[in-house]
Amino acid sequence: MTSAEEDAAAQSRQHSTLSSVRNAARLLKEFSPATRELGVTELARRLGIGKSTAHRLLHTLAEERLLERDPDTGAYRLGLAMYELGASVSMNTSLHEASTPVMDELRNATKETVQVAVLDGREVVYVERRESPHTLRLFGRIGHRNYAHCTSTGKVLLAWLPTHALQDLLQGWELPAQTPYTIKDPSALLAQLDDVRRRGWAIQVNETEMGAGAVAAPIRNGLGEVVAALSVAGPIQRVQGDSLQRMARLTVEAAATISRRLGFHDAKPHRQSAPGS
Repeated sequence: MTSAEEDAAAQSRQHSTLSSVRNAARLLKEFSPATRELGVTELARRLGIGKSTAHRLLHTLAEERLLERDPDTGAYRLGLAMYELGASVSMNTSLHEASTPVMDELRNATKETVQVAVLDGREVVYVERRESPHTLRLFGRIGHRNYAHCTSTGKVLLAWLPTHALQDLLQGWELPAQTPYTIKDPSALLAQLDDVRRRGWAIQVNETEMGAGAVAAPIRNGLGEVVAALSVAGPIQRVQGDSLQRMARLTVEAAATISRRLGFHDAKPHRQSAPGS
């Protein structure tokens, strides 16, 4: 096969793949509260594709639990995975609505950068952010990622993982060192996570970058599950000593307020301990 033929074949495969994804998306959108079940023939007609193509799409989506097939009628309906995805979207929307006004108040009270993060594997993803009004501040953006083991938000989210999930996550994980102060020993990390659970909040100093510090507290949903972490971060000269203690108290209280807004009625601030205790 010549180079030109290979390029043409690659473009054809790309076009075919994109068409398949597009058809799968169109297929899923055909389901609605008014149309809960659809058969192969009807879906093929609605999408303007062949029955064999519709059948392959339906079979693949069913394998991924996005659809499920009624064994009696042969019709398809949205599957459990779609419900789980919808719940995630709902949770993100609820978290945004519950957290943003509280974050504004916390930023105004501390004059530091305030963030909300969620756990994605061994990383945290910052999904909400309020910038410090100071000229000297930490820079970042919504969607930014960092390692969980060296961030205050990550330590909170790791600390409240179920034991088996935390063990699975640590299995084979060589903790990357961001600075000379980053925890690299899994045993030391586990000991610190015990402290975080006991104290009710986490701290990092010079662990993600030199000169930066942060405190974080857990955000719980209506079931009491820790679904996110709220943090206050700033230059180390402003996040230490009495200032850090005050920020920790305010962060715990703000996280408890967000938790209550998410339906966690027992969200009460933990009694504070001294940093590192």
